[in-house]
Amino acid sequence: MARMVLVHGAFGRAAVWDRVAPGLRAAGHDVETLDLPGQGDDDTPVAEVTLDRYARRVCEVLADGPPAVLVGHSMGGVVITQAAASSPEHVDRLVYVAAFLPADGESLIDLTHRPEGAGDAVQSGLVVEGDPPVATMPPEAAREGLMHCCDEETAAWAQSLRGSQPVAPFTHPVRVGGPEFDKLRRAYVMCLQDRAIRPPLQRMMLERAGCDPVIEIDTDHCVWASRPDELVAALNRLAV
Repeated sequence: MARMVLVHGAFGRAAVWDRVAPGLRAAGHDVETLDLPGQGDDDTPVAEVTLDRYARRVCEVLADGPPAVLVGHSMGGVVITQAAASSPEHVDRLVYVAAFLPADGESLIDLTHRPEGAGDAVQSGLVVEGDPPVATMPPEAAREGLMHCCDEETAAWAQSLRGSQPVAPFTHPVRVGGPEFDKLRRAYVMCLQDRAIRPPLQRMMLERAGCDPVIEIDTDHCVWASRPDELVAALNRLAV
């Protein structure tokens, strides 16, 4: 069985995995979750939140045990990519769950501007305010754009976990490469009804990165809420 480190996406917190982690633990895996800097219970000031700070937090967790299956959802895909490039010796493999998967020099914003991502339901729904800028997404926009496959109880639970999101990490390019990083195995869980990272963009990124295997789940972006049992089954398969 595997050690698994699960990294949440934008606006999220470690608790988004609360309906996934028990099933993975029941299968025998050692599962760890974390709040990224400035998210959840982490009190890092907004002005200090960067992609590098995110990656360093993940690397700190990775360093506390054997090489892990490193899983990232949504923006968490950018984070695990940068963390793995920094500490490839602590990573067994990378698993992207409806996630951004950047190449060297790309930022999350760069990926959203690609033609394969046109028409996503997130960019038009964001409200950005402040200096440094912080984004929020109104509940109605999040329900429609991120969790339209969830029933009302599940959507309410998923909404309760959402917070604000510092914008700076969206703009920071990843710096990746090197023989140890390049040889890491990569897999992908596609969400076929995803309105946040549209399937054509998911497909472009996973094919470019050579992800294998690829598992498809017919659901929305918040698969950890809408289809947790299917996600457990997918991650269990990818971890062994």
